[in-house]
Amino acid sequence: MTIRVLLVDDQPLLRTGFRMILSAEPDLQVVGEAGEGAAAVELARRLRPDVVLMDIRMPGMDGIQATRALAGPGVEDPLKVLMLTTFGQDEYVVESLRAGASGFLLKDAPAEDLVEAIRVIAAGEALLAPSVTRRLLDRVASRLPPAHDNKIPALSELTERELEVLKLVARGLSNAEIAERLVVSETTVKTHVSRILGKLDLRDRVQIVILAYETGLI
Repeated sequence: MTIRVLLVDDQPLLRTGFRMILSAEPDLQVVGEAGEGAAAVELARRLRPDVVLMDIRMPGMDGIQATRALAGPGVEDPLKVLMLTTFGQDEYVVESLRAGASGFLLKDAPAEDLVEAIRVIAAGEALLAPSVTRRLLDRVASRLPPAHDNKIPALSELTERELEVLKLVARGLSNAEIAERLVVSETTVKTHVSRILGKLDLRDRVQIVILAYETGLI
């Protein structure tokens, strides 16, 4: 199956580079490009790509606003958005995830990581770049608004093991890393994650991270 991708970045040279990387993959197809948020929203709604590769900082409507319009709370049939960031933009990462992004990736990530990230998100998984998440979210944690009351009723429905898995997911560990730490199979971890999402009415692992930080669990 071909994965259709929309490229959104205000730097034409970067879009050209991304297009060259993605066009070399037999299962990826670039269906359009946009240089700013408003155009990206219009194009994405018309083309309905499988994944929108979205830069954060752009003139006019930025990537966070555009993502909120395409995948934020209340959006019917939201699109999947992969945000591109740099360490210099740490303060934007959490807001991007709150806006509905399915994940984020560093702009200087290897080409193979970009390709794999698009495939992961197209398949319906959330991508938190485990190798980056622990450092990145720890750095922005101090900038988050004051934690909400962490006695969310739904949290009490989690088992002790599910709460343990939730915290590990929120720290950016992959299923394999969680399985190794808890000495269980990856299948078991996936089952726990699925139950956590269901009990807390969350969409994906990204929302687990946001919840954990906002409620002070992390």
